[in-house]
Amino acid sequence: MTTSISASTSADTSAVPASAPSADASSLSPHLRALAERLQGLLGEDVVLTDPDPVYTGDHAVPSAPGTSFLLTLPRDVEGVQTVLRLAHETGTTVVPRGAGSGLSGGATPVDGSIVLGLERLTRIREIDVLDEVAVVEAGVITADLSEALAPHGFFYAPDPASARLSSIGGNIATNAGGLHCAKYGVTRESVLGLEVVLADGTLLRTGHRSIKGVTGLDLTQLLIGSEGTLAIVVAATVRIRPLPVARRTVLARFPTVAGAAAGVNAISRSPVRPAACELLDARSLEDIDENTGAGVAAGESAVLLVELDGYGIAEQADDLIVALGGGDPDPSGVEIRVLEDQAEAEHWWELRRSGRGSGAGHFRLGEDVAIPKSRLADAFAVIERIGREHGIRTSAVAHAGDGNLHPSLSLPRPEDNPDPSAPLPPVLHDAADDLVREALALGGTISGEHGIGTAKHSWLDLELSDASRALQRRLKDAFDPQHLLNPGKAL
Repeated sequence: MTTSISASTSADTSAVPASAPSADASSLSPHLRALAERLQGLLGEDVVLTDPDPVYTGDHAVPSAPGTSFLLTLPRDVEGVQTVLRLAHETGTTVVPRGAGSGLSGGATPVDGSIVLGLERLTRIREIDVLDEVAVVEAGVITADLSEALAPHGFFYAPDPASARLSSIGGNIATNAGGLHCAKYGVTRESVLGLEVVLADGTLLRTGHRSIKGVTGLDLTQLLIGSEGTLAIVVAATVRIRPLPVARRTVLARFPTVAGAAAGVNAISRSPVRPAACELLDARSLEDIDENTGAGVAAGESAVLLVELDGYGIAEQADDLIVALGGGDPDPSGVEIRVLEDQAEAEHWWELRRSGRGSGAGHFRLGEDVAIPKSRLADAFAVIERIGREHGIRTSAVAHAGDGNLHPSLSLPRPEDNPDPSAPLPPVLHDAADDLVREALALGGTISGEHGIGTAKHSWLDLELSDASRALQRRLKDAFDPQHLLNPGKAL
């Protein structure tokens, strides 16, 4: 059965970085002013904005440099995207693609003299086909809105980054976004079968296939996923959809120490249970939640594993999980395990996990994103605590424990005489982050699990990628974008 749907979605733009400068039409170069006139004639004045809202000057973490000038375009359709790129190619103008701007690595942050190509108006869900288990969606569709549209058909879209209510499908594809349910369903790339992209010269290219299987030619779809708009601009995608689970159940396990909780994750790995989500919150993260929400979930040095099971045989899964977790700590008597039968309580815990740590108001705060083999979680948490002691900073961390992706927070109180939220971070936080990234690599991990490279992690690329790998990637960039116009300075 195939259903065509038109869904209008919009990005929440309330969390623009506090230090983002305002764009000023008078600061546009003659080149950009001339481009604006040409594009307005082709696409309309409401599509080409010379004095855009400050929200477009950065993503949720990285603002553009003061004085950065850019031209904002918001095409209504794929043909409009092609028009922008053709003219950019003709005039040698750089283009910075932007989804909902919810990223955390600077991937959508403008560079001076660029066209910012916003895809937020490409919001059609073109097709839902429950027999083929696919949907065809445009890049601007908000992630959570797709699952809402699928629910009446008995299906859902598995990738669920914490920003699912804000982020767009195109942005998720650009960064290969993850989320809580990666433990069972994988990151974005596991749910994308094909792409519709516009190349740097305006050519429309379709990659991949609609069938579940397909091995014809080189896999350009997987190459483009996670490339952060440096090779092509994603305008639509054919994605896999999955039947809604017949049942879900949340199990909460509290361990006396974070090392015990990490051992619990290893115990799950040795069991037959495969959770849909498995999240670890250390003692300091629980304290952050209490400070931000008043939830009262912290208890000394204890850490929490929050596990979601789904599918058939839910009671048997829960029983097996309880047995596994009971043996996951050197002192099983110290482990408290509860099945959260009350759905409201379960949803409350998941909401605390997604957003309970808050923004760190009153502190200088640097959030990180690294991933390691999940068997090394205990080592990683020990490293984070050690880095905090050595640098004299406060550390906390939550983890997508089911796949080894950690989100440490590094913070220092702001001095009372300098409460300015736009003040630069103290160097000690950057030094601590550098130590953290290097230690993650030493544990067999990676510098970014799901947030992407953007500008924020660019300086660490050479720590992970060999010279041969970097050279090959630069040649691929040359092939896709010979003039290097697409998202310069990002990802690569």
